[in-house]
Amino acid sequence: MTIDSEEGVEVEVSAPEQPTRPAPIVLDRERHCISRNLIPDNILKVLYRLLRSGFKAYLCGGSVRDLLMSRTPKDFDIATDAHPMQVRRLFRNSRIIGRRFRLAHVVFQEGVVEVATFRREPGVRDDGELLVTDDNTFGTPEQDARRRDFTINALFYNIADFSIIDYAGGLADLESRLIRVIGDPDIRFREDPVRMMRAIEFASRLDFEIEAATWDAIIAHRDEILKASPARVSEEILELLRRGWSLDAFELMVETRLLESLIPGLYGSLVSGEAEYFWRMLEVLDRTIQSGRQFSDGVFWAVLMLPGFFKSLDQEELSRGERLRPGDAFGLVRDVVAPVAARLVFPSGVRHHVEQSLEALWRLQEAPADRKSQWRLVFREHFGDALALFELYSLSSGRSVEMFREWQSFARRVQRQEEPMPSPRSPRRRRRRRKA
Repeated sequence: MTIDSEEGVEVEVSAPEQPTRPAPIVLDRERHCISRNLIPDNILKVLYRLLRSGFKAYLCGGSVRDLLMSRTPKDFDIATDAHPMQVRRLFRNSRIIGRRFRLAHVVFQEGVVEVATFRREPGVRDDGELLVTDDNTFGTPEQDARRRDFTINALFYNIADFSIIDYAGGLADLESRLIRVIGDPDIRFREDPVRMMRAIEFASRLDFEIEAATWDAIIAHRDEILKASPARVSEEILELLRRGWSLDAFELMVETRLLESLIPGLYGSLVSGEAEYFWRMLEVLDRTIQSGRQFSDGVFWAVLMLPGFFKSLDQEELSRGERLRPGDAFGLVRDVVAPVAARLVFPSGVRHHVEQSLEALWRLQEAPADRKSQWRLVFREHFGDALALFELYSLSSGRSVEMFREWQSFARRVQRQEEPMPSPRSPRRRRRRRKA
């Protein structure tokens, strides 16, 4: 475990000896494709200063995986045997962050370099609960590799001799294109349920298969996801939608029934076949994002709520025999959003954003009564998101396509100031009452 000394320096207390494991696989420079030319200068500066100060300095995690696959890493992380305060003393431009997981951020003008100390798995809690709430126990490189989530994320690049170090079998799984949990998946998913969503993310992003034992454990422990931090779960859901692989990811979410635990209404609509357009909508969304276009988080959340919204809307209008009034439509929107917002603990701003986007989408599906109403709607706060949502829905369902094009054309004319603003009505003159 780790304790603080009187000087404020963290001290590592040795852990019980681990059982003997096979020696790691080490690939020297001639046997892999990673070159220092592929690593940003600031990352190299940090690696070399740690090395010259007598510490181990490894590139770690997803950056090594992506470089071996000839992909561009999203970010580069560094692992070292230097403790956070030692890193802080080496780099004046650094700061210590985190409570559960203390690490150093070295700040450059171009961005931040994250430096983490090698860690090991924490011991079992007194109450027998496996969910990890403290992960600040320092360890060796091997212990650090084996505490990571998946074998393909446990690879190190050693700047000292440019070798790749594999303690967990990640190189073989990269070759076989497999997502495999390190250790017992039944235990690892209970320690951190978000790992189940990350398995789906990596399988979708890399076009890998999920290894059989890992797959079975996701299905068996899917309800554990409700124990995870709602903020982390929400961010993982958004990550599945933001990067252009949402179709594959949500197919896996349905197959593993993780979606049933998180958004049961959407899961029910999909497995019953009531919302076949949803899959086409994700396909359109992925193509649009891959072409370089971005959407707000409000649009992504609204996409997930569209099947429930339109199902409730159709049922309500069928029972009434007429189109809903605006106030009734907004009440329906709130009823659809509320369960998801409560389960995933939406901030009030996010909830308002989603509600306004869905309510504006409902308005867009019918021609406005007059030009003034049309102008008012275009200048509403979330009109752009509602129009983007309308585009995704109409192109995937084939419904209201002409209406979408009319609104899109009108909005462009307004933006180019080609559409004259309707003149305000002149105020009615009040007739003076004659004195009796």
